[in-house]
Amino acid sequence: MTLETLAEKLGLKCKCCWEKLKTTEIRGGYAGDLLSDVMANSHAGAVWVTRQVHQNIVAVALLKEHAGIIIVQGANPEKDTLEKATREGIPIMVSDLPEFELVGRIYQLLENG
Repeated sequence: MTLETLAEKLGLKCKCCWEKLKTTEIRGGYAGDLLSDVMANSHAGAVWVTRQVHQNIVAVALLKEHAGIIIVQGANPEKDTLEKATREGIPIMVSDLPEFELVGRIYQLLENG
């Protein structure tokens, strides 16, 4: 599944790197707000769901080669976060849903193809 399909099905709003949504395939997901946990346990190609909005999320996503980042609960990334994500080519999307609900929906979509 591409990030574009995921965004359409879940009503996600893309904040940067729109051009990558069509071509970026999701190979799993990870949810977490503790950066060291995400670095230790997430995998390349995952879409990362978090409530964090600071620019360190971009560094972690880049390091782990994530497909993209989804920020939950209506939070918006900080300006410097979007600037860094744009430079590094990491798509950031936002959702008004709580993390638990969004992760459940993503899981269902990935499992059902």
